[in-house]
Amino acid sequence: MWKWLAFYVLRNRITVLISLLLITGVMIYQATQIRLSYEFAKVLPSTDPAYGQYEKFKKLFGPDGSIMVIGLQHPDLFRKELFNGWMNLSNDIKNINGVKQVLSLSSLHTIMADDELKQFKLTPILTENLKEQTEADSIKEVIANLPFYKNLVLNTDSNTTLIAITFNKKELDSEKRLQMVAKILASSAVFEKEFDTKLHYSGMPYIRTAIMKKVSGEMQLFLLLGLAVTAIILGAFFRSWSIVVFSLLVVITGVVWSMGVIELLNYKITILTGLIPPLIMVIGVPNCIFLINKYHSEYVLHQSRSKALTRMFTTTGVSLFLANITTAIGFGVLVFTHSSFLQQFGVIAAINVMLTYFIALFLVPVILSYLPEPKEKHVSHLEGKRINKLLGIIDYLVHHRRMTIYWALSIITAVAVYGMMQISLTGYVVDDLPEEDPVYKDLRFFERNFKGVLPFEIVIDTKHAGGVFDDNAKVLYKMNALQKSLNQYPEFSRSLSVVDAVKFSYQSYKGGDARFYILPGATELKKLNEYQSSVTGGNELNSFIDTSHRYARISVQMADVGSQAIKGISSSVKSKVDSIFNPEKYDVTLTGHSLIFLKGNDYLLGNLIESLLIEIVLIALVGLALFRSLRIILLSKLPCLIPLIITAGIMGFSGIRFKPSTILIFSIAFGIASDGTIYFLAKYRHELKNNKRTIAEAISLTIMDTGLSMVYTAVILFFGFGIFSASEFGGISVLGMLISVTLLVSMITNLLLLPSILISIDKWVTRKEIVMQPLLELEDGSSNEPEL
Repeated sequence: MWKWLAFYVLRNRITVLISLLLITGVMIYQATQIRLSYEFAKVLPSTDPAYGQYEKFKKLFGPDGSIMVIGLQHPDLFRKELFNGWMNLSNDIKNINGVKQVLSLSSLHTIMADDELKQFKLTPILTENLKEQTEADSIKEVIANLPFYKNLVLNTDSNTTLIAITFNKKELDSEKRLQMVAKILASSAVFEKEFDTKLHYSGMPYIRTAIMKKVSGEMQLFLLLGLAVTAIILGAFFRSWSIVVFSLLVVITGVVWSMGVIELLNYKITILTGLIPPLIMVIGVPNCIFLINKYHSEYVLHQSRSKALTRMFTTTGVSLFLANITTAIGFGVLVFTHSSFLQQFGVIAAINVMLTYFIALFLVPVILSYLPEPKEKHVSHLEGKRINKLLGIIDYLVHHRRMTIYWALSIITAVAVYGMMQISLTGYVVDDLPEEDPVYKDLRFFERNFKGVLPFEIVIDTKHAGGVFDDNAKVLYKMNALQKSLNQYPEFSRSLSVVDAVKFSYQSYKGGDARFYILPGATELKKLNEYQSSVTGGNELNSFIDTSHRYARISVQMADVGSQAIKGISSSVKSKVDSIFNPEKYDVTLTGHSLIFLKGNDYLLGNLIESLLIEIVLIALVGLALFRSLRIILLSKLPCLIPLIITAGIMGFSGIRFKPSTILIFSIAFGIASDGTIYFLAKYRHELKNNKRTIAEAISLTIMDTGLSMVYTAVILFFGFGIFSASEFGGISVLGMLISVTLLVSMITNLLLLPSILISIDKWVTRKEIVMQPLLELEDGSSNEPEL
């Protein structure tokens, strides 16, 4: 098959080029339609009970992550000019298309009791700008007499206030989000300049928008860095700008196709899928290196371009096919996480790894066939003194110092295992942002002054319609008791529920005296019955009680305390809930964006480990395509597994935590590291079977031949993945650095440990077992090469 494919490609070069050009044109068009994702990343699978509870919550009360907040800390919040400026800013924001509601000091309401109509009416405290400072002082007193708003929009202890902005969900999950946030920031900038002050921004809509803007910018940065690094290294290796240019052409085509595939599958750019274009560039370069190296080495041997191209296609093309499959498996196993967030990344990456391989397989031979025959300076890299000297040392160590290699790697691995045991499993919502990032700093600002902005929700199901107010409103008293308990947690902001509306109403009923901002006794509550029904049935409270009055909600905001701390907090809250609400009579659920996100973090850790185990099995099965010996396949996995253990050890000693972005290191790195194993085993078997070498001779020839390309590839991958260390996202930066280190270590283990193992098991594995007919046979070329 491979020989036929080589003949077809080389005899139909124009057809191949036109076909690739047409497909690339389609992909370019698709790439121009690509969109950024502004939706909350779905980490938990739909079948997870916590996810089901969260979706039910959103159907009952609407989304909990749709509020952006703007904070102001100033000693003179009620100075007339500043207050009017704050009011103008609030009104400007309210008039932005897509903004549903704005809550601020200047847009607060009080409840007025209409005794004649037996109704409570929401009345705005202020309707126009202040004209005198005395009005501002009066407003200050009015707000001070409304406990409902204490620590909700105003913290008098730190002279801090906020504007809470609620968006329409449709606009929030679309590209209009960027425009809305940009307009809000523009209006806020005018306020900052006018009053020479600094505003702070947070809330899930703002955080996600800021992150996606960074993702878009970094994707372009990584592509430029990848091009620069690749060009420099290829130029240094091959000393031919024509080879550099066409190699870049190959990987750029792969990048365009990758973006086209994202759009064709109707996916969007997320923090992970945004990595795929630069990843494809980095991963695609080794295909070019191995093909060109093989072409040059065969040309030096035969002085025939046709023969060199054919042998390049039929030998290296097959081993590259298997190697790319192992890389694709490294990404593809993410499908087993059942998380759409990771599944999309895995599917797109796996597909494009293989597409980039075929682009290189078809395009490299065609371009080489049109280029002039390589000159001496172009093939001089094959005789590189330093690299060949290094490979000679490796060959010596493998044949004469195997026990030293085993002991050294055993000691390093043992130390790494100890380090691995020190790894923390804590994840944070803004985990990947550096502490000096404005988004991170502003989040901490709101945590200091309002206890945080991350939603934590409690849903009470009374199990029957009207249950919230039935039976002398016992549910309200229970909710009040629970809220008092919640207010004792330093991680929580002041809780809010329909109980607070009842307290607010009772204060109004008692003439507005702040002392009566309480949940009244049963007798007084009955007097409020007619009034209360009009308030709880109004649109204002739809987000805290459903229309059937069966479900009620207690909402708090919390600090970004991390996945481990929130487990303890949730357990404590659950205990208090069960002590107040009899589980046999009520169903009380803890949910909200914070819990879902941080539970998703733990979920991913477990599933990514499972995926890594599946990956090991699948790649071992791929090895059967070259060897029918199970012993060789299993032992050949050690050079790929040890680098992962060493990397985990580095993480433990460096204080790098396990989180989704760092866990990805292992599945990606294992797949790519297995490429080196495939290259080495393919060449080793070829020398044993086709050239009738001894074990020792086959090992030496394989080290000197394949080792050259493996070193080149390791250098490319090291610096290629190293570009991700420039990321502002901590997880992506660490991912780049650790994958670089892992692949460098895997090159060493593949060149030292793998051949050592093959020599050591010589007594256990017969030559017949090694050269047994595999599923895929590497062809040896043909004397009837196609005419060029």
